[in-house]
Amino acid sequence: MRLAALPLLLAPLLLSPQAFAAALSVCTEASPEGFDVVQYNSLTTTNASADVLMNRLVDFDTASGKVVASLADSWEVSPDGLTYVFKLHPQVKFHRTEYFTPTRDLSAEDVIFSFDRMLDPANAWHKVAQSGFPHAQSMQLPALIKKIDALDPQTVRFTLDHPDSTFLATLSMGFASIYSAEYADKLMKAGTPEKLNSQPIGTGPFVFTRFQKDASVRYKANPDYFGGKPSVDPLIFAITPDANVRLQKLRRNECQIALSPKPLDVQEALKEPTLKVEKTDAFMTAFVGINSQHPPLDKPEVRQAINLAFDKANYIKAVFEDTAEAANGPYPPNTWSYAKNLPGYPHDIAKAKALMAKAGLKEGFQTTIWTRPSGSLLNPNPSLGAQLLQSDLAEIGIQAEIRVIEWGELIRRAKAGEHDLLFMGWAGDNGDPDNFLTPQFSCAAVKSGTNFARYCNQDLDKLISAGKTTGEQGVRTKLYEQAQSQIQQQALWLPLAHPTAFALTRKDVEGYSVSPFGRQDYSKVNIK
Repeated sequence: MRLAALPLLLAPLLLSPQAFAAALSVCTEASPEGFDVVQYNSLTTTNASADVLMNRLVDFDTASGKVVASLADSWEVSPDGLTYVFKLHPQVKFHRTEYFTPTRDLSAEDVIFSFDRMLDPANAWHKVAQSGFPHAQSMQLPALIKKIDALDPQTVRFTLDHPDSTFLATLSMGFASIYSAEYADKLMKAGTPEKLNSQPIGTGPFVFTRFQKDASVRYKANPDYFGGKPSVDPLIFAITPDANVRLQKLRRNECQIALSPKPLDVQEALKEPTLKVEKTDAFMTAFVGINSQHPPLDKPEVRQAINLAFDKANYIKAVFEDTAEAANGPYPPNTWSYAKNLPGYPHDIAKAKALMAKAGLKEGFQTTIWTRPSGSLLNPNPSLGAQLLQSDLAEIGIQAEIRVIEWGELIRRAKAGEHDLLFMGWAGDNGDPDNFLTPQFSCAAVKSGTNFARYCNQDLDKLISAGKTTGEQGVRTKLYEQAQSQIQQQALWLPLAHPTAFALTRKDVEGYSVSPFGRQDYSKVNIK
């Protein structure tokens, strides 16, 4: 009996290394809002959907600072900048799950569907997106993309209304992920379009298996992934709002990667032999959005007074524990076209009080400060940050009530413009300066909800639009410097900080790096 059993014991040794794939558990800080990434604009949702389940036509390579191939192997741009022709990678498979079995590979039809639903109000899918299409709308894609057609099943052509130097880089953003037209058609015929958001299908490195809100998201490695099956299987997002608990789970090896650690946790992890720290300068800005549609915040003098009243140096020391650089405007300093010589708002209570008096508000007013319950990279200690702002504003007569709102609801209500003062952050997706301007300060972005200052000004809008119509970096820089000057003069934000992006991992995790844009790639991770 023993000898007969021997081949069974040895058999697994003949299997590929994939048979011994290790589970990867990532401690994340919040639940995604859903999985239909086009409807949302939070990084948490992009990380849980676009980054693991989907692919785009192109990717943005942070090391080279260039757009690189993904679902499109190659592309050609016409000399006038109006047509882009993409050749698709052959034999790309869509996910096979309990709820969907694809009958064909990726084709131009899927690319056309993925964009048409965002761009065409007559598309049946356009009407059923409950949260709209915030990125497509704020990036003004319906006005930019004239038509999309298939030259053959593997070739797709975009025709633009006017040249746009940001177009190719925009296609690397999460919302430009490519969906299965076949799966969408099946759902629409069954009368269950909402399942696109709860039972996602993509071409990405991982396949969705289960989501429990505020607990976990589970994925399995995609055996048919065109980039090669990932080494880790399954992939689990352990949703852990408390940064201290994320660190404890990492120590106990319940998580192998912990995102958004507090600065103090980074210092602790550096001392521990089983842990390591990954970091990079983040292409991000933490800010307080000032709702310019809510009186008296509609007065520039009031917004300027808020900027002057806030002790930013104290805030960065207390909240970021000196791991961030003070922000003076929307752009991180590593952005080309960053305006170095803008006069900032020094901490000046007397000047702030004088501006309040000038605005006819010598006695002050009441307002609200909105913040999230759990810490993140752009807001490591939400309650402390809100208290510091509350205290500084009280010095100039502004009585601010702090409201702590769950992340998903905070985003939803802020996009509807319900906030007064809002602790928020923005991450650029592709290194282009416009990635901060169009989504945050254009008139179109007030409608789509991503413009948290709720400010629409035709002069500023013209500067932002003009910056996209030329490929000349020198010309764009001059336009963007003027835009930054106007944004600061109007005090649309209280700019806070440009953080260093950290992640903590177990020592045996290989192939993971922190993206300056906050995107996540687990497809190349393995555990020794």
